[in-house]
Amino acid sequence: MAIIPKNYASLETGYRDLALKLFPWVCGRCAREFQYSKIRELTVHHIDHDHSNNPSDGSNWELLCLYCHDNEHSKYSDAHQYGSTVKAGSDLNQDVATGNPFANLKAMMDKK
Repeated sequence: MAIIPKNYASLETGYRDLALKLFPWVCGRCAREFQYSKIRELTVHHIDHDHSNNPSDGSNWELLCLYCHDNEHSKYSDAHQYGSTVKAGSDLNQDVATGNPFANLKAMMDKK
C-alpha cells in the first residue's frame, strides 16, 4: 500500500486542479457528467494507487465519482479479506462493448 506524504492536502489541491483542467468532468467508470455545482463529488483517482506519482500530463489519474471511487478502493479490501488479489489498473485493459443494439431500430419500426 502506498504511503501518503504529510503534505498530501497541498499536493492534492495541485493535482486535483490540474486534473479538472485536463479532463472532461465525467466519471471514468459510470460516465456520469458533472456540472460545477456538483464538482466536489468528482474525485481524482490514482490508477497505480501511488499518491506520489503525479505526472503533469495526468497519465496516472482518472476522474471518478464518489461512488465509483469507493467501489474501486473496496475491491482491494474485499480481495484482502477473501484472500485474492487485484492488480491496480487491470480493469482498464478490458474489452468494451462496441455493438449498437439500436442500430436498425428505425428500419425495424418502419416495417409495419
